[in-house]
Amino acid sequence: MIIVTGATGALNGATVGHLLERMPPSELTVVVRDAAKAEHWARRGIAVRRGDYAEPASLPAAFAGADQLLLVSSNDPAADAVALHRAAVDAAVAAGVKRILYTSHQAAAPANPFGPGRDHAATERLLAESGVAWTSLRNGFYAHSLQWLAGPWRETGEIVVPGDGPVSWTAREDAAEAAAAILTSDGAYDGPVTITAPTAVTFTELAGIASEIAGRTIGFRQVDEAEWVAERLAAGQPEHMTRFLLGFYQAARRGFFAGTDPLLGEFLGREPRGARDAL
Repeated sequence: MIIVTGATGALNGATVGHLLERMPPSELTVVVRDAAKAEHWARRGIAVRRGDYAEPASLPAAFAGADQLLLVSSNDPAADAVALHRAAVDAAVAAGVKRILYTSHQAAAPANPFGPGRDHAATERLLAESGVAWTSLRNGFYAHSLQWLAGPWRETGEIVVPGDGPVSWTAREDAAEAAAAILTSDGAYDGPVTITAPTAVTFTELAGIASEIAGRTIGFRQVDEAEWVAERLAAGQPEHMTRFLLGFYQAARRGFFAGTDPLLGEFLGREPRGARDAL
């Protein structure tokens, strides 16, 4: 049996949809914090269990019977993500799960200025030390994030960032399809697996792509970090979120998101979507 957490979210919800194309619903179970939000899966014949990383006692029963367990990473920048992930991994071990899969990131590294990259690296260490077979899905930076990270270029005619570097912008939908392929591969993928778009582009290059799409010139400007932070704070953005996002640009400038891999296209049997599609 395959058990999937976070199945009411966009990423793992899409993965469940792809799994249904490959296997009967009787072989799937979803674990969610609010069972009422998973009624659409129950109507399709998938078992629904309640479990919450923040309530460790709820997890062993939720994970029981899993041959494979797909753990979604925490997406709350204010949470102690590693503690939440540790609770999930410990519960999986206690439940006798045979393989743990985890939605990580290509930039999983202890020295990453972007906080989630450090959290992913720490979680991968937990998996490696768990004694259970594991697979880390190192997804590329999700391309839909460009709606925030590229700023309001449609209105301003300009992309303004505090740091530039190549990013392999990857469609979340494509990553979900790849996860389903890996889950149904009979354990063919062990340890870290890189899942990215085939190319990495800078914000400078994105301005050129945006110009082609918009049919007008979209400029690019890199500003001082302190200036960028001050502008965000003046606009009312909370400081913790501003600093969180600044870490992304710092990591991009240092090349943490520059890696690419052809594996995603092999899973899809087509060219993966990328930055142009997102824009």
